[in-house]
Amino acid sequence: MSRIGKRAVAIPSGVEAKIDNGTLTVKGPKGTLSLGLSDLIDYKIEGDEIAVNPANDTQKARSYWGMQRTLVSNLVEGVTEGFSKTLEISGVGYRAQAQGKTLKLQLGYSHDVDIAVPEGLEVKTPDQTTVIISGIDKQAVGQLAAEIRQWRKPEPYKGKGIKYQGEYVFRKEGKKK
Repeated sequence: MSRIGKRAVAIPSGVEAKIDNGTLTVKGPKGTLSLGLSDLIDYKIEGDEIAVNPANDTQKARSYWGMQRTLVSNLVEGVTEGFSKTLEISGVGYRAQAQGKTLKLQLGYSHDVDIAVPEGLEVKTPDQTTVIISGIDKQAVGQLAAEIRQWRKPEPYKGKGIKYQGEYVFRKEGKKK
């Protein structure tokens, strides 16, 4: 039994959900998101809740159950509140600057790194060492944050690089004389 899957997803006021041709579409104040539905899971909209249950009692259906419920929950949360990730840049000369739909990073390479911001996401740089990525699609926000972080992961000796806010970087001791 999935503990997460047992709970129905509440639909807040101002959010509209409908199921058509194997697709769940959720419309809210921040936008519209849709999810392709699995055949192994039954989805029912009951009043102001979306119930997610396995279609049969196979191992695969039970393993999809909690994940599908979480995906539905992320749709509802995305169209109501949205998601954001904050990246911190540390290192001498490392900086970021948002320019329209492009993020310009200076990370110690011989060239600047320009990253195109996908449609539906917003990137802000309140200062040169902080990047805030926000949007309604949790997967897209996390993917862009991972792609930005990949350019200069935090290293364990000096801690230089791009890290998520609150991420702990295990520090190593350097060479001994």
